[in-house]
Amino acid sequence: MDHADPRRWWALAALALGVLTVGLDSTIVNVALPTLSHELHASTSQLQWIANAFNLVFAAALLPAGLLGDRFGRKKLLLGALALFGIASLACALASNAGQLIAARALLGLGGAALMPLSMAVLPVLFSDRDRPKAISTWVAATAIALPLGPILGGVLLDNFAWGSIFLVNVPVVLAALVAIALLVPESRSARAPRIDVTGIVLSSAALGLLTYGAIEAGDRGWGDALVLGTLAAGAALLAVFAATQLRLERRPDGEPLIELALLRSPTYLWATVLATIVSFALFGLLFVAPQFFAIVFGADALGTGLRLLPVIGGLVVGSRVSGRLLTQLGAKRVIAAGFVLMTAGLALGATSSVESGYGVTAAWIALVGVGTGFALPTAMDAAMSQLTADSAGVGSALVQTCRQVGGTIGVALLGTVLAARYAGPGDSAAAFVDGMDALLWVAAAVAAAGIVLALALMPSARAGAAPVEEAQSEHGIAV
Repeated sequence: MDHADPRRWWALAALALGVLTVGLDSTIVNVALPTLSHELHASTSQLQWIANAFNLVFAAALLPAGLLGDRFGRKKLLLGALALFGIASLACALASNAGQLIAARALLGLGGAALMPLSMAVLPVLFSDRDRPKAISTWVAATAIALPLGPILGGVLLDNFAWGSIFLVNVPVVLAALVAIALLVPESRSARAPRIDVTGIVLSSAALGLLTYGAIEAGDRGWGDALVLGTLAAGAALLAVFAATQLRLERRPDGEPLIELALLRSPTYLWATVLATIVSFALFGLLFVAPQFFAIVFGADALGTGLRLLPVIGGLVVGSRVSGRLLTQLGAKRVIAAGFVLMTAGLALGATSSVESGYGVTAAWIALVGVGTGFALPTAMDAAMSQLTADSAGVGSALVQTCRQVGGTIGVALLGTVLAARYAGPGDSAAAFVDGMDALLWVAAAVAAAGIVLALALMPSARAGAAPVEEAQSEHGIAV
């Protein structure tokens, strides 16, 4: 498809539909957990696995999915992932016990793991350097809209239909996306048909799965628990072995590692990925604590919580539109730093909340965080994508998504520990919760402030549409 073809925007809409279903599934199920406990007689442990089976498989399969897309064709893998996601959604809706639902949720995670990086990897094929930032902003907005839409839609469906409807709603969206992507998205793949690094896939999947599981369990058991420490240590050890095997493969004349290590030697790609992860860390902290704040202090139900989160999305949309206009004048470095300034200000304002704070004040600070996210996140992701070649688009975008996913999961676990130090649970007063929330938000604000420093000190000053990784290596004189 030509970069001037107007159909590319319809193709973007189809890709956005695909990632929207993934985002919806990761939020809508949380609303349904009390219903699933009753209908499927699920234990507390089973409920945790219903929620977390998706996240574990999703984190573990991102990198392999990106590589397979580069090797066999990104469009093919996208269509296969959408079909799997639709079938798994149907299986979730028809599950008759908790075990079946957990297995179907794991399949959903596998489909989602291919959808997210590959839908981003085809954007440079569809759009020129001039239009790519706008396309990535739209892609980011589609993933973010699911955050409030999940509870809103879940509340409406559970109030009017059987619990299976929260999964069946994915099916027509998937079908529409399948048709549109089949007709509008061109095929793309690596010209050199990379080999499949089976050892790298096994090691990276196991390491990321263990790290994600350890972070999830840390939220319930605490960081001093033996299982948590053992799981995190095993994940870190496997990650170190994975890194060593990738370096060894790179040095061999015929070696083709899972990750193109030249990407990590590009300052733009490396720091854009780090900064996108920091955005996710801080944003996930807000999204972890704000729904609880609405429920405990305002007495909001799932539908009310979703509606109260809308200022975050409004701010993100506004921020992404404004930052897109500033990008060519200021460059990615300054736009990302400005985004972190806004996020820091919003989180710090939120950290001054009290039980008496009205929703107007809350809406203002979460909207400010949304605007900052709209500045920083799409710009950082576009900067990373600008460094990818046609050969590495799949695995390169998967690496960005992996860092964001694992970083966000660990961030929620760490910030949850800060909250738990002040708030023990439902027996505590609302004032105790707000005290814990304020401490959490101060930590998130400090992380966002670190993003300002890192963006200004370490992010290269290249403008939008910078040279790909090979040129960047030459420009910066990067050595192995």
